[in-house]
Amino acid sequence: MARRELVARRELVARREWMMAGKLRLGVLALMVMALAGCESLSTGSFQMPDIFDRSGSDEAVVKRQIPFPAEEYAQLEKRGTSAIQGRLTYRTPDGQTLVGSDETISVAPATRYAAEAAEVALSGRKIEPADPRAREYTHYAETDDNGYFVVRGIPAGVFYVAGSVLLPGGESRSPIIIKQIELGDGQTRDVDLSR
Repeated sequence: MARRELVARRELVARREWMMAGKLRLGVLALMVMALAGCESLSTGSFQMPDIFDRSGSDEAVVKRQIPFPAEEYAQLEKRGTSAIQGRLTYRTPDGQTLVGSDETISVAPATRYAAEAAEVALSGRKIEPADPRAREYTHYAETDDNGYFVVRGIPAGVFYVAGSVLLPGGESRSPIIIKQIELGDGQTRDVDLSR
């Protein structure tokens, strides 16, 4: 019985990934059209690239990055690979309730000095200024299913931060950021319990 549930869950995740890929293709197409049309701002559009360390929406002060984007460090990294990460996103509230992170974005970013600074700030509950667009080229994204499960494929070998957060009841605030650091070998699939 558990094997059937696992197969069904994986099929659901695969379908959601296929749908997410379609959304991303539409988003990229929209960005290209806007760039060709000479648009300078995306602030009025509905497409927004998620950033696991950008805790936007709050009134708190934004922490300025102290580490400039290390272009040489990133140039040595692969953008795509044959590894994968799968797991489940959950958050346990202070009163003991476990919330499932359904329809949430999971981000997988290389564990560089630049990303480590952002992770440290985010884990302290503060907001850091958005990442350099070049860093986002190395970040992989996936959406969780209704039960909080996710699969991120096409990741190169290396050390990564896997991160996400859960929308709290009422829909007006989010859980603290949940970040796990993992190491992936070439072609390896790793399970991650993304919970806090």
